[in-house]
Amino acid sequence: MTIYVSRLLTDRAMAHLDSLGVPVRVGGEEPPSRADLEAGIAGATAAVVTLTERIDAALLATAGDQLKVVANVAVGYDNIDVPAATAAGITVTNTPGVLDRATADHTFALILAATRRVVDGDRFLRSRREWVWGPRMLVGLDVSAGATLGILGYGRIGKAVAKRAQAFDMTVLATARSRQPGTEEDGVRFVDTDALLAESDVLSVLTPLTPQTRHLIDAAALAKMKPTAYLINTARGGVVDESALMAALHENRLRGAALDVFENEPDVDPALLDTPNLVLTPHIASAGEATRDAMGILAVDNAAAVLAGKPALTPVR
Repeated sequence: MTIYVSRLLTDRAMAHLDSLGVPVRVGGEEPPSRADLEAGIAGATAAVVTLTERIDAALLATAGDQLKVVANVAVGYDNIDVPAATAAGITVTNTPGVLDRATADHTFALILAATRRVVDGDRFLRSRREWVWGPRMLVGLDVSAGATLGILGYGRIGKAVAKRAQAFDMTVLATARSRQPGTEEDGVRFVDTDALLAESDVLSVLTPLTPQTRHLIDAAALAKMKPTAYLINTARGGVVDESALMAALHENRLRGAALDVFENEPDVDPALLDTPNLVLTPHIASAGEATRDAMGILAVDNAAAVLAGKPALTPVR
């Protein structure tokens, strides 16, 4: 029995892994190459991987029949070919719940950074230009003065973002497959996607990446938004068409945006770096110390449960 860990987890998660008393193969801090990934997973009975590793059918075929579980250290699992794993009798797990608050915190941090022009202010001062306060200087959106937040994908993280928005006295709209437009729950009004786009002053993208949601926010969707609105994406990069977003920002058809995720991570389109009114962070929405510990520990516990012949704690299916 061997557990392969594709990338070094936090110290607490690694200590928890060591406490299992099972032989472990551990990668480094950087993402493994394909060759390293193949070598690491070969002969392993469990694999603990991160969102940077593509676990496809070909890799699973090289792993061997003894592989029982792939534990993803993330909520999203679009990096894993789940049907191929299921067909091979391999359980796939993720880490829902433990990162909801941290992701919601970062989502709201990006909302405030974009709407209150925090990054613009920082860059302005670092430019060492002479300045004096003025009533028209770096004016942004008052989110607490009647602004509407739209949540595209009202799951656990969406609920946590809604609570934070309500603390700022924002009106909250949302879409969810399990809620009918026109209904209301906990002060959140559910609407269809077109209404969400049209009515939101800030749109928070929180839907998973699936074939149906890829480029859900495209040029047509952006055209339905207010030109004074802001777009915040802390879900997956592929949900937003980056080219369409850049065009909207350059042409002042959108007031601002903030992205924590990108279509081709870790590659970031260089054109994004020159796009105005855009705040960028490198996929750090879950990067709280306690949260990253909890993610790694839950992934390890999922692997340990399956290896012990027990049900996984958080299987994806």
